Formats: sequence, structure tokens, C-alpha cells
Amino acid sequence: MTGHQHTDEAGGSNRRLTYADFRRFPSDGQRHELIDGEHAVTPAPNIRHQELSTRLVVALGTFLEANPIGLVFHAPLDCVFSFFDVVEPDLLVVTNGQREILTKRNVRGAPALVIEILSPSSSARDKRSKRALYERVGVNEYWVVDHDSDTISVYRLEAPRRFRFPETLSAARADSLATPLLPGFALDLVKFFR
Repeated sequence: MTGHQHTDEAGGSNRRLTYADFRRFPSDGQRHELIDGEHAVTPAPNIRHQELSTRLVVALGTFLEANPIGLVFHAPLDCVFSFFDVVEPDLLVVTNGQREILTKRNVRGAPALVIEILSPSSSARDKRSKRALYERVGVNEYWVVDHDSDTISVYRLEAPRRFRFPETLSAARADSLATPLLPGFALDLVKFFR
């Protein structure tokens, strides 16, 4: 399947990129993603981003080891939603009831939970186009981790395929994050953002 043609401001022809194009992107340490056929590149994450990502992998992994109701994965792992939508979330959780979306190479469908940790180069995309994409494909929950404000915004899906207004949890208020997707899981934001 090829991408749709459209014309840019200079009068040249652009086409929406597809997953076949995506597979040819270089393995250069940067995150390459497609959202509606548009290529986005994000530099390798900084130390704080990696620190928080590791803490989430450990917290979710420990919980899911004790409560085997799903699997946690971290970037880089392709999430293929369509020929034109391929992203690499920082973390994602696939529950046991949706394991059919796991292939040897990638995830083909909407995970139950997607987590993005904001960085200066990806903040606007994570908050807008990726949020809209996750909403459209039916991700049950989307967590946006902001280490500048020590907050996590939680978007929960409501029928039909709409995120309700986010709940923003804060370390300053000593909030704890719990989710109906993972009964019994709790993330102490004071300890998490320490």
C-alpha cells in the first residue's frame, strides 16, 4: 500500500510515509515515528528521562511479576497502529486479554496502557498528536510524565474512543497513582520523582 499524495507549499509532491518506509529508517540512536504518515525524529533521551523510565519499568515489572495480568515493555519497540501510524512509546503495558496484538517483531494494536515521559524535543508531540493518536486507536490509559513539574497526567478512555479530561497527579501534593487496569498497583509520586 502506498501513501496518499499531497502538495507542499513549494508545489512539490509529498507522500505520506508508510510502515514499509519506517522499516528503512536508520538505526541511529534516535527515535523515529510516523503519525499520519509524517516522520518525526526525537534525539536519544536525557539522564533524567532514563532514570524515570527505569523506575517505571521496575515498578510495573515488579507488580506484574507478583500479579501476572500483563506484560510491560519499554522503548524501543514499534507500536504499529496502521500503515501510517507507527510509534515507539517510552513504556507500554499489554494485558493478558490482548496478547494477540504481540508479534515477534512489534505490537500491532492498542496496548492497554501507554506512557510517555516528556522531553523538550517531544513535549508538544506527546501532548497533542500522540495523545490524539492513542485516543483514536483505543488505548485505555495514557500517562504523560512531566519531570519538570513532577506530575503525571492520566488520560482514561471513555466510550466512544474519547479521553476524558486528564487527572493530573503531583509529587508536591504527595499523590499516588492507581489504575483500574492494574488492581492493587500504586505509584508513590514523591518516591518516584525523588
